[in-house]
Amino acid sequence: MSTIAFARTLVNGVVIHHAQAGEPGRPLMLFLHGFPEFWFAWHAQLLEFSHDHFVVAPDTRGINLSGKPAKVADYRAQAIVADLVELVQALGYRQCVLVGHDWGGALAFAMAIARPAMVQRLVILNAVHPWTFARELCHNPAQARASDYMNLFRQPDAAATLLRCDCAWLRSMLADAGGAVPGWFDTATAQRYLAAWTQPGAIEAGLNYYRASPLYPATATEPGACAVTIDPAKVQVTMPTLVLWGERDRHLLSGCLDGLDEVVPDLTVRRFAHASHWIAHEQPESVNRAMRQFLGTNDGTAAYSGFTGCLP
Repeated sequence: MSTIAFARTLVNGVVIHHAQAGEPGRPLMLFLHGFPEFWFAWHAQLLEFSHDHFVVAPDTRGINLSGKPAKVADYRAQAIVADLVELVQALGYRQCVLVGHDWGGALAFAMAIARPAMVQRLVILNAVHPWTFARELCHNPAQARASDYMNLFRQPDAAATLLRCDCAWLRSMLADAGGAVPGWFDTATAQRYLAAWTQPGAIEAGLNYYRASPLYPATATEPGACAVTIDPAKVQVTMPTLVLWGERDRHLLSGCLDGLDEVVPDLTVRRFAHASHWIAHEQPESVNRAMRQFLGTNDGTAAYSGFTGCLP
C-alpha cells in the first residue's frame, strides 16, 4: 500500500511544503486544496492515484507548513501560479494533470489559462472560473449573498474572528446545511485541521487570498466584482476539463456553471445531487472513479508523464 511522504521545496522565493506519494517518473498529478484546508484535503486521492501516478499535494503559499510572505500582494493568483509552475519543474516535469478544489480550483483555472502547455488535463471540484464567477457575483443576488463571507474575510481583524472559540467559525464552514458536524470531520481529522489552522500566521495568510482578489461581492462602498471586466477570449481553458460538482454547495451556487463551456470548450460536468462543497471528503470513491474514467486510467496505466528525468 502506498504511503504519503513529505518534502519542502524552495520555489519562487517561498518554501512550499508538500505531501507526495507514488513513484517519481510516473505521470504527475498535482492537487490544489482550497480554504480553509491544506494538503490533507486530498489524502484519499493521494492514496488512490499513487498506484499509477506520482501525486503531489502542496500546502499553497501561506498555508499550514509552507512559507508565509507578509504582503497581501504576495497572494495574488499570478504569484501563486508562479509557485506551482516552478514546483512542477523542480519535481522534474514539464506537464501534469492538475486537480483543484475551491481556491485550489480557481488557481488551477489560472494556471491552465496562463500555462496551457503545462496542464495535460484539468479536474475541478466545486470551484469557479473567473469569468463566470465575476458574472454571478455581480448579477446573481443569491450568489452574492452566498459569498458575503468574503467581505468578512477581507476585514483586518478577520483572523481573530475565525480562530476564536477553538476555531468555531472555521468549523462552521465545514458543517452541513443544518449546522451539524459532518461525518468525515471525525476527531482525528479535526485535530489535523486545528493543527494546520493554528500554525502561526496561517489563517492570516489564507485570508490574504481573499484580500488580494478583485472578485468579491459589492458593498455599499466598494463595487467588488462589478468593477471587473474579463474578456472571455483571454481566459480560455483549452485542455480537456472535468468538473465535479456537489449540488448542495452552500458557498458556490450552480449558476457558476452556466455558460462555462464558452470558456472551457472541452468540458465534462458531473453533478452529485447529494454532495456539498466538500465533495472529496463526502464521496471519495465516487470522485476517484469519475476522475479515473476521465483520465482513462482504469487499467492502471497513464499515457504521458512529461518527466524530464531531472529530479532534485
